[in-house]
Amino acid sequence: MKNSILLVPVVCCLCLTSAPAAEPIVIDLWQGEIPGPAAQTNGPEKDLTKPTDRLIAGRRIIKLANVSKPQAHVYLPKESKANGGAFVICPGGGFSILAWDLEGTEVADWLNGLGFAAIVLKYRVPTRQHGESDKWKGPVIDAQRSLSITRSNAAKWNLDPEKIGILGFSAGGATAAFAAIKNGARLYEPNEETDKASCAANFSILIYPAYLVEKDGTLKSEISVDKKTPPTFFAHAADDPVTCLSSVALFTALKKAGVSAEVHIYATGGHGYGLRPTAMPVTHWPRRAEAWLRVMKLIDSKDE
Repeated sequence: MKNSILLVPVVCCLCLTSAPAAEPIVIDLWQGEIPGPAAQTNGPEKDLTKPTDRLIAGRRIIKLANVSKPQAHVYLPKESKANGGAFVICPGGGFSILAWDLEGTEVADWLNGLGFAAIVLKYRVPTRQHGESDKWKGPVIDAQRSLSITRSNAAKWNLDPEKIGILGFSAGGATAAFAAIKNGARLYEPNEETDKASCAANFSILIYPAYLVEKDGTLKSEISVDKKTPPTFFAHAADDPVTCLSSVALFTALKKAGVSAEVHIYATGGHGYGLRPTAMPVTHWPRRAEAWLRVMKLIDSKDE
């Protein structure tokens, strides 16, 4: 199948609570048929947030639903700040919706400030109807495609193709984790020029990742790591209803495989705070992540 990647200015009717200053480049991930399990939408793409919904750090969030047309929203940092690195960002939402601003555009703003290009992934949802073993596959295919698109645009966006990472929250953390551990092994058949670029992640950040363990806390059978699995940073609260054992178990497996990894388990904090700071220590995880990025030499230590 031959096609060209579509680049268009973003047009968004949603009222964002917070977003990067610059308008993104929007790229449709697929032209024609979309590979893998499809989303089961029941109408047009829309924000499902209600006035009565719980506020996060005193503010509403965008709950983006019915995503049948996966896209990458690309936010490039200021040229003077750019460090050549990039992250594909996977918002959470239980494979039902996407927490679009809380775990997407607000994260892009933070990463741009550190000098990274930020690619907010609008992956297909909902996919929960495919069951526990398959609900993540469509989103992971979209994540792999986004990694290839990012790497194929490295020269245009002034990126180092060996400095492309992935970051995810909750269900998006599962998406990011599966994309990372696949380490370039696609879940779809490559059939375009874009797919000549690797879909591997060079590093990953997983924040309260979900769906990685069985009920007994052991890693799911489809998760395996080796010494080539990328370095990973984790942050999770021990009282999170989405068990912190997902982070602990994957960290342990990485440790056993000899992979560099760092895990922060906070006593309290719950779930779904994104980057919005409160009095809870867990909400200040970005400081620890920035320190890890410096240790990994992904941020110049002179920027401290």
